[in-house]
Amino acid sequence: MTTRLDGNALAGLLAHLFVTDPTGLKARCTNCGQVAPIAEAVVYPDAPGLVARCRSCDHVLAAIVEAGDKTYLSLSGLSAIAVPK
Repeated sequence: MTTRLDGNALAGLLAHLFVTDPTGLKARCTNCGQVAPIAEAVVYPDAPGLVARCRSCDHVLAAIVEAGDKTYLSLSGLSAIAVPK
């Protein structure tokens, strides 16, 4: 039988992931497959937030929007981010 837990089981790993400086982490573009450090993305600050695009194919990798007391983060253009242990 498979063990099932709720999302709280992710707390420790997510806490580790979100305290790492992400700019040096390598990420993979969902469009072209290019793997590069996040710092190499091309960032456009003129949208309602920040939009990061792949330097190789211009696909949207991430968007960060600050709205009131919340920050919204979309990483829908990344298929993976490598985080060292």
